[in-house]
Amino acid sequence: MTNDMPTEAVLENPRVIAGGATQVAKTPAVIETKGMSVFYGDFLAVADVSLRFQRNEITALIGPSGCGKSTVLRSLNRMNDLIPTARTVGEVHYHGENIYADHIDPVRVRRTIGMVFQKPNPFPKSIFQNIAWGAKVNGFKGSKSDLEDLVEEALRSAALWDEVKDKLPASGYSLSGGQQQRLCIARAIATKPDVILMDEPCSALDPIATTRIEELMLQLKETYSIIIVTHNMQQAARVSDKTAFFNVEISQAGRTGRLVEFSPTDQLFTTPKEKETEDYITGRFG
Repeated sequence: MTNDMPTEAVLENPRVIAGGATQVAKTPAVIETKGMSVFYGDFLAVADVSLRFQRNEITALIGPSGCGKSTVLRSLNRMNDLIPTARTVGEVHYHGENIYADHIDPVRVRRTIGMVFQKPNPFPKSIFQNIAWGAKVNGFKGSKSDLEDLVEEALRSAALWDEVKDKLPASGYSLSGGQQQRLCIARAIATKPDVILMDEPCSALDPIATTRIEELMLQLKETYSIIIVTHNMQQAARVSDKTAFFNVEISQAGRTGRLVEFSPTDQLFTTPKEKETEDYITGRFG
């Protein structure tokens, strides 16, 4: 047993972020934040966020621009570590293990908690290599046949296989915007994640492509936990099981995001507990 072995159960499903054997998780939450705040330098960008994200659910993060939605999302797999001035305090537990503990490798975290960005960002490679290269970089050791099977499986899971199976050598850039986004989702799936984070994945897409991505999310939640940032409240209402509403608190120090309400989606949109939430979803915000 190595020194960096987690002392708590990490996973119910054996995707380990710290290495070694696993036990049955002690909490049903896949990810749980406890008093999490994020700073950029001395500026408090988002304050005291406590949330629980459950397995096989879609959770939407909504709220006005600047309220910290994307900052919170990027904190869930330590993407904010890539920003030199960013600093996260509090705790983010993944199956009971604090991913900000000193012994946790953030690269392993990102393999297990994948990210799909706002703008489709395929690699400048073939459709096949977009999936295969990502898998190889993340430790895939199988045969050529195994790799071909993995690429097909990922593209099928992203509802893209039938559209691209006869042009796998073509550039990923040859696809439409919606297809490129599904290619990026397939690339994320190929690394065998447990959670998929999506930062406004439909904002650059037309309504038809948006519908395809939403249908895909509903299919994927049977296998993954999905957390999505969206400015589209109708989208949150259509696809999510739970919704977290963030707002902005303005002070002399600047604009700080804070969590206002976190509820089942149907409850939040029909009988919100907080007036701020009601004002936002009914268009009376501000």
